[in-house]
Amino acid sequence: MTAAAEGAASGDPAAALLARAQAGDRQALNDLLAHITPYVSRICAPIAKRHNPDAVQEALLAIYRGMHGLRDPAAFYGWVRTVAAREAVRAVRRLAACPAAPLTDVGQEAHALDAVHIDDILRRLSDPHQQVLTLRVLGLNEDEMARTLALPVGTVRSRLHRARHRFRQQWYG
Repeated sequence: MTAAAEGAASGDPAAALLARAQAGDRQALNDLLAHITPYVSRICAPIAKRHNPDAVQEALLAIYRGMHGLRDPAAFYGWVRTVAAREAVRAVRRLAACPAAPLTDVGQEAHALDAVHIDDILRRLSDPHQQVLTLRVLGLNEDEMARTLALPVGTVRSRLHRARHRFRQQWYG
């Protein structure tokens, strides 16, 4: 049984759609991109903030361009996460000087007061600290964060340490 067939048998619609999209099925490609768009948006939002729509669009384009090179369908969501985070960082760098239109809230499934408090604390942190904390929450290790942010690993470790310290100060202070 192929990895795509295993994914389809396990109830993951992305595995079957990925296999069909890689084979050239345009409808499967559209369905796959529609399926992962909320996931991509959740990844990009805390990194790109007000530039989230641009970051999501760039991430989906990068996913579209790179999906034919993906050999292991089981790695699809991890690969999408990495691409989305990388494109969100690029969007912030590219659009930082441009004002963006305000976004409507997409809604998150978390305790409302905790989400508001965490979001408030994150907004008080510097952009580099917000980025490393968000990438860590998304599951990236220091090497992956360094590649995504195009920084030395030591810089990422230092930023992560300082970001955690400042977050804790705000949370408990």
